[in-house]
Amino acid sequence: MKSEKGGKGSTFTGVLSVNSKGTGFIEDPANKDAEDYEIATECLHTALHHDEVEVKPLHKKSRFGRELAEVVRIIKRAKMRYVGVLEDAGKGFALVPDDKRLYKDIFVAKDARDPGTTAAAHAGDKVYVEITEWDEKAGYPVGKILEVIGRHGEHNAEMRAIVLERGLAYDFPEAVVREAEEIGRTEKIISPEERAKRRDFSATPTFTIDPADAKDFDDAISMKFLPDGTYEIGVHIADVSHYVREGTALDREARERGMSVYLVDRTIPMLPEILSNDLCSLNPNEEKLTFSSVFIINDKAEILDRWFGKTIIKSWKRFTYEGAQDVIEGKSEEYTKELLKLNAIAKILRAAKEASGAIDFETDEVKFELDRTGKPIRVYKKTRKDAHKLVEEFMLLSNREVAHFMAQAAEKNQGAFLYRIHDMPVMEKIDNLAILVRAMGYHLPVTKKGVAVKDLKALFKQIEGTTEESLIKTAAIRSMAKAVYSTQNIGHYGLAFEYYTHFTSPIRRYADLIVHRLLYRELTRGKIARGEMTKYQKIAEDNSEKEIRAAEAERASIKYKQVEYMSERIGQAFDGTITGVTEWGIYVEDKETKCEGMVKLKDMTDDYYIFNEKAYAVVGEKTGKKYSLGDAVRFKVLAADMERRTLDYALA
Repeated sequence: MKSEKGGKGSTFTGVLSVNSKGTGFIEDPANKDAEDYEIATECLHTALHHDEVEVKPLHKKSRFGRELAEVVRIIKRAKMRYVGVLEDAGKGFALVPDDKRLYKDIFVAKDARDPGTTAAAHAGDKVYVEITEWDEKAGYPVGKILEVIGRHGEHNAEMRAIVLERGLAYDFPEAVVREAEEIGRTEKIISPEERAKRRDFSATPTFTIDPADAKDFDDAISMKFLPDGTYEIGVHIADVSHYVREGTALDREARERGMSVYLVDRTIPMLPEILSNDLCSLNPNEEKLTFSSVFIINDKAEILDRWFGKTIIKSWKRFTYEGAQDVIEGKSEEYTKELLKLNAIAKILRAAKEASGAIDFETDEVKFELDRTGKPIRVYKKTRKDAHKLVEEFMLLSNREVAHFMAQAAEKNQGAFLYRIHDMPVMEKIDNLAILVRAMGYHLPVTKKGVAVKDLKALFKQIEGTTEESLIKTAAIRSMAKAVYSTQNIGHYGLAFEYYTHFTSPIRRYADLIVHRLLYRELTRGKIARGEMTKYQKIAEDNSEKEIRAAEAERASIKYKQVEYMSERIGQAFDGTITGVTEWGIYVEDKETKCEGMVKLKDMTDDYYIFNEKAYAVVGEKTGKKYSLGDAVRFKVLAADMERRTLDYALA
């Protein structure tokens, strides 16, 4: 942000936030500790959420005591494409946007369609629209239809809409599909020349361990018992960089997407399926090209030697997590010797990581069972057992060791690399976490330096198995800095690793593909280009931003299905936990499905309840009855609003 001094006429620039009521907020660049400036809808002058704007303070306050300001210039638009539902508006349609931060409906003429849009639009359709003009005097923006997605409320239309709304790509351009098909046709068979360049692991016991519904397998683990009592453990990753070459249409599309997007019922892949599910996927009993990190490890999980290079593998077995867990628990005997030893080493690696200060932020995640129409018929929490943790530890090991190797190389030759970094927690957020924890009856020591890892871990140990465990862990995660990609290494706070990167998922993350290219260049003494640090830092920033959008899409699909699930259970009662307390109501989350809804204070008719901000509670004026953050409650479902993705609950 920059500010221009000069009394009443002074202005400053910044990025605007707009809430669902159409009120804007922007940070005061001269005083970052002060409350944000508030901008009334009529003073936004068509500025939208996340636009870069120039703002003028009005030197007066809102009724809530905030300083008021007005947008005087829009510098850069963040977004001009929106998803919504068409409503009849006489001469045309009004698009009611899904994004409630767009505070005006978009007018669409009945013939306002992009030439590439074939389907005619009707009222009640879900459509993707681009704003083409917005004359403030007209009072509303005007747009054209880019795509008729489908009928409002229909499962496939709603899932596609979630992706498009966040500016994420869905279908692949024809040129990209053709390029992928040509690679699939010409490179299906491994040539003798390619074999000669690679280390062959096809005779070593190797397997993949993935979810039961996985369609692409981008990592495999091999295990060999050596004569001296040590173990050769290979982490083999699909060699996507062999097929997706820099500068191709495939590469440009993968960079644009940044990563695969995972919704409740589908994956929107980064690469066309002929690559992600076939040529690059480490399918069982098929020879595949891989890029591997291979370790000689002893019984104490000490790394005695490491090797990185291009390889050929053949997966001997496709394990599901459940199948691998059965072996670990003695219910199956497939590759028992290998899996039990891998599990024992993984446990030592995990213990060492935790002893060095890694924090276990593991929280409950939900999965859905859908019927053939996409309607959720069951919502349940995922369970993480030893099989999940086994895979995780060896992927972490590979990522860490590749990053360490490349950091050492960068010191010598000044080449660029993409690290996965995680900064220290933000002090203000840690203070707020400590206050919340205190209100729930626990203690988190905070000093001027922040919070000690041992104190966070001690808190997590205390709350283990309690009703408030998930709530406090979620609050702790939100208090942390976000992990991002960067060419500048500062280490990974959450994992307590000095060096870390993403090497193990190039099928679904563009950053991993870049890491593969840079590692291979180092191994083959390739040429380092001038000014490449700037190029790769831009890629790092793009991927960090796209990761946020992909996560938002995933959360939106989960929330949509949770609301849809509860919409079929109006009047039913459930056990829940209070997850939020505000002046207008309390938020309650169902214990089993994690479906969160609000109990409005006006619906709590047994008393007049007053919000106690410091205690994170509401208290009955007459009875003194208190509902606090983390309390277990019984509730029933009153209503479900699919438009706003909200649930109304009442205490039972």
